[in-house]
Amino acid sequence: MPFLANTPVEKMSEPYPRRWWALIVLCLSLLIVVMANTSLIVAAPDMTTDLGLSSSDLQWVIDGYTVPYAALMLVLGSIGDKYSRRGALVLGLLIFAGGSVMGSQVHHTDLVITARAIMGVGAAVVMPATLSLLVAIFPRNERARAITAWTATSGLAIAVGPLVAGWLLEDHAWGSTFLINVPIAVVAVFGALALVPPSKAEKPGRIDYVGGLLSIVSVGSLVYATIEGPHFGWGRGPVAAAVVAGVGLVAFVVWELRHPHPMLNVRKFAHRPFSGSMLAVLFFFFGTFGAIYYATQFLQFVLGYSALETGVRLLPLAGAVFVGAAITGRLTPKLGMKPMVVTGMAIGTAAVFLLTRIDKGSAYTDFLPTMMMLGFAIGLSVSPATDTIMGSFPESELGVGGGANDTALELGGSLGIAILGSLLGTAYRDKLTDLVGSHLPAAALDTAKDSVGGGIAVAEQVAKNPTAGGPQQAQALLDAVHESFAHGVAQTSLVGGIIMAAGTMIVLAVLPGLRGESRSEEAAEEAAEESRKEESRKEEEEKGERASIA
Repeated sequence: MPFLANTPVEKMSEPYPRRWWALIVLCLSLLIVVMANTSLIVAAPDMTTDLGLSSSDLQWVIDGYTVPYAALMLVLGSIGDKYSRRGALVLGLLIFAGGSVMGSQVHHTDLVITARAIMGVGAAVVMPATLSLLVAIFPRNERARAITAWTATSGLAIAVGPLVAGWLLEDHAWGSTFLINVPIAVVAVFGALALVPPSKAEKPGRIDYVGGLLSIVSVGSLVYATIEGPHFGWGRGPVAAAVVAGVGLVAFVVWELRHPHPMLNVRKFAHRPFSGSMLAVLFFFFGTFGAIYYATQFLQFVLGYSALETGVRLLPLAGAVFVGAAITGRLTPKLGMKPMVVTGMAIGTAAVFLLTRIDKGSAYTDFLPTMMMLGFAIGLSVSPATDTIMGSFPESELGVGGGANDTALELGGSLGIAILGSLLGTAYRDKLTDLVGSHLPAAALDTAKDSVGGGIAVAEQVAKNPTAGGPQQAQALLDAVHESFAHGVAQTSLVGGIIMAAGTMIVLAVLPGLRGESRSEEAAEEAAEESRKEESRKEEEEKGERASIA
């Protein structure tokens, strides 16, 4: 058997024999691009201290990765379909590794944000490529199990990212959390060449670049407005971005409806399994990423755990993902995807509501049920939804399908962190002002209100300064900071739980039952067959036209 996998999937008469080894490579590639987001949560305090980051700076160090990641996946998935899915995977890993090297070496805020943006571009190439290659390589009867493993990897990365970053930060600077990506990316590149066969659409047609540009503008502007507006106020920039996002979305839909070869056939949203699954992914990661974002901060800033200790305490989430994945693999074929997706969303909603009980006396054990329930819900519901989304696309559009799924995932996570993070900040500031507003100078109060980390820093300064009150006053301020942040977590979880509950009810209404799923699958197959016939007819017409000209 040759070292390099050179036979294209499209030319294989039997299932690819090394497909499960290929899946390991795809999951490894997925692991590092998701870890790049979650690992920064525990690295943020060290980066803030070393670089002197403001709240705005830190937000953009985090979201400099998110904006290109979310905005580019649909377009880059389409390009991978046309030219080479494996080539896209390899190129994306190299771009990602290059951005990681840059991020580990620079020590200026703007350059760190630039490095994160480069990594985001690489991730936007890698993530849809992993899903499209998976679907192309695996036969239909094995695909659900493979997608379950892919989904479990996403859940694993949520917990492993903080763990690996925490381990590195014990003895190394924050740059090591970037540099660790490089050897993993190199291994994945060689693994892709050796184990992942080439794949591309057999009859891709022309790429709809106008539709692609409109999707980039729409999603990018929406993510930008979502990040800037809630955190820093709805000034001219965020409002303009929101308007551009709305206009761009309308223009995208109109263009795609009229284009003979649209980048994304928006008529798919009329099919309930597809639209319901997209909504499920979006709502689910809205609540999950938001809850993990502020739960992690509570573990670090209020309970005082180190980065490594925080990462260790997220591991039950990863274990629960695998339990949920094992159960959904057995039950989805029997019960259908709707019960699994809706049950998972209901469990995730309950997990978020549990955090409304948090107060300043809460311990890790108060967060443990939420972590385990969220992990179990990820494993239970995301895999069937992703399988349904990918099953809605023909072979020639698998990259677009992966891009659509991953855009919903990343957009949901971005909205969750931005909106729930903003609500948390507001609740924290209001409560802290009520508790200590009359006892601190205006400058110190502004610093303490900026973030829980800022409040702790002010308390440390007060403890060192006898004229400011000394240790006794510092302890009172620290207690107020902890109480305010716990209050913010509880209030934000109430809102997040309500949004999750509303999303669950919407998904319950949109997704069809088992009979509806069967009818929708038949309709999708008929539509795909009609699409193939239409493509063949147009090819014949083009050949006839060329022959006439000749």
